[in-house]
Amino acid sequence: MLMPHYSMPFENRSQLPTRNQRGSSVSAPQHAEIATALLERNRKDPTRLVQILREIVEALGHLPRQVLAMVGAELKLPYGRVAGVAGFYHFLDIDESARYRVLWSDNIIEHMQGSVELCEEMCRRLWIEPGRVSEDGLVSVGYTSCIGMGDQGPALLVNGRSVTNMTRERVAAMVDAIRAGIPLATWPQEWFAVADNIRRRDILLDHRLKPGAALTAALARGPAAMLGEILTAKLRGRGGAGFATYQKWQACRDAQGCARYVVCNADEGEPGTFKDRVLLTRDADLVFEGMSIAGLCVGAERGLLYLRGEYLYLREHLESVLGRRRSAGLLGRHILGSDGFNFDIEIHLGAGAYVCGEESALIESLEGKRGTPRSRPPFPVTHGYLDAPTTVNNVETLACACLIAENGGDWYAAIGTQKSAGTKLLSVSGDCARPGIYEYPFGVTIAQVLADAGASDTQAVQVSGPSGICVAPDEFGRRLAFEDLPSAGAIMIFDDGRDMFQVARNFAHFFAHESCGFCTPCRVGTSLVKNLMDKLNAGHGSPHDIDELFKLHRLMQSTAHCGLGHTACNPVVDTLNKFRPAYERRLHSLEFEPGFDLDYALSQARQMTGRDDAGAHLANES
Repeated sequence: MLMPHYSMPFENRSQLPTRNQRGSSVSAPQHAEIATALLERNRKDPTRLVQILREIVEALGHLPRQVLAMVGAELKLPYGRVAGVAGFYHFLDIDESARYRVLWSDNIIEHMQGSVELCEEMCRRLWIEPGRVSEDGLVSVGYTSCIGMGDQGPALLVNGRSVTNMTRERVAAMVDAIRAGIPLATWPQEWFAVADNIRRRDILLDHRLKPGAALTAALARGPAAMLGEILTAKLRGRGGAGFATYQKWQACRDAQGCARYVVCNADEGEPGTFKDRVLLTRDADLVFEGMSIAGLCVGAERGLLYLRGEYLYLREHLESVLGRRRSAGLLGRHILGSDGFNFDIEIHLGAGAYVCGEESALIESLEGKRGTPRSRPPFPVTHGYLDAPTTVNNVETLACACLIAENGGDWYAAIGTQKSAGTKLLSVSGDCARPGIYEYPFGVTIAQVLADAGASDTQAVQVSGPSGICVAPDEFGRRLAFEDLPSAGAIMIFDDGRDMFQVARNFAHFFAHESCGFCTPCRVGTSLVKNLMDKLNAGHGSPHDIDELFKLHRLMQSTAHCGLGHTACNPVVDTLNKFRPAYERRLHSLEFEPGFDLDYALSQARQMTGRDDAGAHLANES
């Protein structure tokens, strides 16, 4: 059965109050009225719980507890289930938040661009501390994980909207706008400009396909023949794992069940990655057409695009493209005049959870649940969305399917290497003259990418984000391909002036922040790694602590529930193996030193009692 198209019961979204129109004037009855309208808009569908809560936050700025109770009652869900979902996602605030919520990107690349200093400058001007709400409830300033703008940082989110290229002058102007209570809608539009920064094009970024052309070619071939072309093309997933696309689609097609689903994973939360952002901005037609081709091949009538919450600004554009495709007969019933091909697409917006990039966690989120990765098997191709056969593919993978439909599998397989066909989009950022998007045939060397990006004196390259591989200069001849260096697309460059310990420490904080908390090895392990890195940074480390980092890596690799825990120690272990002096210069003792200073912890008690004599201190053993 073809999915319903959800439409806003208001004439447009602007009829709902926004955080900047609202202030603190929205009353409890208005809360209920707005929540009721949003529940109706989402047809009181429990699987859309995350979307409902997300839209309530957009309207009210937070999730009042009485509204959570009301949502639970209307959806026939326990209050604990609704509150548990709200508490899982970073962008679903239960406690009342400020009128302006400013979140600076905490990515190491933007630290290098000066984000920490600019955040401190903003806090000084606003007379608040980072992570706190001002006493009048006007503004809060804090940090969030990478927001996909590393090529044009420092960047931040204001009430969910991306602001790029921050400078001291822009900080001063933004502080003035906040103090004056100026709505975001009237802020200078150049603050919100997001550039594509495409530096090198190849067959995908220079495709020149008109909307409908690839789909017409796929329909002419038919589902079985189109699947054969995907097999011939040797297309592999572009999300990093590199799983064979044909094998996934064929398994979904062959699985038992009436309904089948196509899911596009547009939750690119890996720090340093922004290629999908560019594809969705300039080639949304290609992505949606790739989803439709997948639907044709697997026999699905419904597609869902899971858009990361930080890309909120793209939603209106994507909905517009979907509307245009429906009007052109490229979505809906009897696509392009066919008798049996019905397919439509719906956009789901994430709410800030890195772990939802894992396909089973993403499916849980699509179903209105906490984004906890599932135990596998069974796999999504047989038991995915709503327990039905589901294929989950990356944005870039689906776009590539259009090239294969148009030009054939043999043409595509001739590009790249024997085991890695086609091209790869790379998100290049860090210490280089030309950050941005580069497209290369598989097999390009790290050295070539560095030369094209204008990098010099490069000390290290982090391939595929924190969960990937850190390569040193003697490895720059390695090739980006599944048989050598597989990559989801992030290339983070660090010159010889950077401290690789601080790079790894930033990544350790990222994983501790983003662990879903489901399994003990990851929940506790990522916290322990973060604490050990902080201990080393504070000058209290010893060789014992370095040994503990290796032990935690082995433990988490073998016992964690999902890939996040398996890879969380990768940046620490890589930098320890390749840049060990960055750690050793922080070791001031060969003996174990506790990270907790009990005597210092008692300083407040001494101050309260007015004592600072020797008897008020712990005795120092000689």
